[in-house]
Amino acid sequence: MIIELPSTTTGTINKKLIELRETGGAVTLGRVLTLVVCTRESDNAEDVIDAANEASREHPCRVIVVTRGSRSGETHLDAEIRVGGDAGASEVVVLRLHGELADHEASVVVPFLLPDTPVVAWWPENAPAVPALDPVGRLAIRRITDATGAEDPTATIKSRLGSYTAGDTDLAWSRITYWRALLTSALDQPPHAPVVSATVSGLACEPALDVLAGWLADRIEGTVRRQTGELFAELQLANGDRIAISRPQAEMTATLSRTGQPDALVPLARRETRDCLAEELRRLDPDQIYEAALTGLSKVEYV
Repeated sequence: MIIELPSTTTGTINKKLIELRETGGAVTLGRVLTLVVCTRESDNAEDVIDAANEASREHPCRVIVVTRGSRSGETHLDAEIRVGGDAGASEVVVLRLHGELADHEASVVVPFLLPDTPVVAWWPENAPAVPALDPVGRLAIRRITDATGAEDPTATIKSRLGSYTAGDTDLAWSRITYWRALLTSALDQPPHAPVVSATVSGLACEPALDVLAGWLADRIEGTVRRQTGELFAELQLANGDRIAISRPQAEMTATLSRTGQPDALVPLARRETRDCLAEELRRLDPDQIYEAALTGLSKVEYV
């Protein structure tokens, strides 16, 4: 069910939420966090809401979507309340800020934060330069960005270290969770030789591969190269063995190769935004390994 509230106020929206709770049950029961989504009024706004809804099926929450309209128009607030099948396992409050109100996201969000629950902020696009200093970011214990859609994804993911504050993360990091797991699992097999060099290859505009290279550079003593070309990650071991994961672009299955062993096919599809978001919502503590991967980016050689 979607309830439209044009040209409204935060007080009116809260009264409607209470009315829905009284007539339809305790819709806030079991909510484990508040997810605040900061985005623009754009064609992909519904995709962003859908991703948050899907993630909420694993993490029941109140989703507050703040979209900024034109700052030159009349100042007013339009809202939607979505519950039931239109809201996944959450309740969704969509706030559309117009005119001068577009510069006061945090003030509009505060009345809808659930008491005694952590706040997570997500910028699907156009994240602030320093998320922790953003007014909405100050409300959150976790701040999620996404360098993938940036104008210059590589420069954007590299800039995350300079602005890093405990609690920050980027969906480019969770997009490579399975890659990291496969590489770690392969290295756990005998003869346990150290890695002396690594190469990460793929699209130039894929920041997940940059942060994968940074993660490797932080963990090994040898050279890590990042190149443009076919999609693969390759490790050279001190004993001469080679471990590689390769996958054609847009395919769902990768090939895991290791010297002296038969190739193995492993499922490795590109992760959807909703899955990456759900993973990031599982932890509310600082991700020190992500921070280390950002630090490792400075050691990566781009060829």
